[in-house]
Amino acid sequence: MPDNTQMEERSIIVDGDVLIGNHSEISYGLFARSIIIGERVKIDGDVVADEDIRLDLWSNINGDVRTKKDAYLGERTNIKGKLVVKGDLDIGNDVHIEEGFEAKGWIVIRNPVPVIVYILLYLAELLRLGKSEEVEKMLNELFSEENDIFNEQALIVPNGSKITLDMIRIPDKAIIGDNCRMLGNIRAHSIKVGDQTTLFGSIRTKGEIKIGQNTEIHGDLITRGEVYVNKGSRVMGEINADAITVHEEAKVDGAMRALRGVFLMRDEEEET
Repeated sequence: MPDNTQMEERSIIVDGDVLIGNHSEISYGLFARSIIIGERVKIDGDVVADEDIRLDLWSNINGDVRTKKDAYLGERTNIKGKLVVKGDLDIGNDVHIEEGFEAKGWIVIRNPVPVIVYILLYLAELLRLGKSEEVEKMLNELFSEENDIFNEQALIVPNGSKITLDMIRIPDKAIIGDNCRMLGNIRAHSIKVGDQTTLFGSIRTKGEIKIGQNTEIHGDLITRGEVYVNKGSRVMGEINADAITVHEEAKVDGAMRALRGVFLMRDEEEET
């Protein structure tokens, strides 16, 4: 989740881009700069973007799809609302739009290439133009374990994720940015929560849980790994972990249980 992401009652609002992995289920609408949705993804709400929208094969949108630029719809995509495209529309076979569509640009009926093929063709074109440095940079950004560009600018949902009104289930590590508002209990392999973020739910992982500064968690923290709660943060529930480190200016309302103990963290100035 990038900085400033807001989960409202029926929508997820992102300042940057959104990339939803294959076979995921999102019980919210999406509002972002640009949106890419993988194969067999279900979205329970409107999909609205300022720039391009790309829907892969068999996607199911239970709402409107609106973009101020171009749209690419893979075959057998189903839109239960209305499609509004201010730019060009590239549409595949057997696409069903229940409430009709508007497109001000060109309409081409063909199967748009899948997202991964689109990325590979883009990389091939860069290589053909001799821009090997740009290709290397893009690959490093795509596959780096600490991908700062994506972490800060895009909401990336891994394949097979499920975000419902009461649960966020991620089959990988979760990273939540600063100044976010999150709804639902989070289940992930590990999680890092930024500063000044509010989560209305609990966190359960197998790995590490890191809570940034001045963050509020309205629920429990449960993990087999370690938990770190930074300065000014508050956990309005219990913490169960292998080891717990809490800043002296943080607050935990419930009990803290740790096999290896609970440790108090101080500012570096005070430690010296």
